[in-house]
Amino acid sequence: MIGERIKQLREDKGYSITKLADLAGVSKSYLSYIERNVQNNPSLQVLAKIAFHLDTNIEYLLGEELPPRVRVDEVLDEEWHSIIRNAVDEGINKGDFRALKELVRSDKWQKERSQSKEYRQVDSSKKSNIIILHIDN
Repeated sequence: MIGERIKQLREDKGYSITKLADLAGVSKSYLSYIERNVQNNPSLQVLAKIAFHLDTNIEYLLGEELPPRVRVDEVLDEEWHSIIRNAVDEGINKGDFRALKELVRSDKWQKERSQSKEYRQVDSSKKSNIIILHIDN
């Protein structure tokens, strides 16, 4: 199943097996083995590399019935373009964006974020009893 999905997505993008192998940084023969289901247990790292260049995700390659990722030009409005342009102007590169995406998706960040929200909610419910008086002479 993994091999069939990879092959179909590769052909849909118009990539040869050589091109996808080069883009993903895997050998052509290994990719061929995956597509022909000779190798039916590739590592998640290899699948992640392949999925990225096929504009999909690992879950879809593994059999989830999620559609492949939506094309960027179909969802990026002018605000997104502006955000990206500003980030690039400030020196953020593709690797930084990928790292940021992984950080946002990580369980650790999600947990820290929810704990931070809980902390802010607790703090915002506290009232201060301090009164500051300023007297001019």
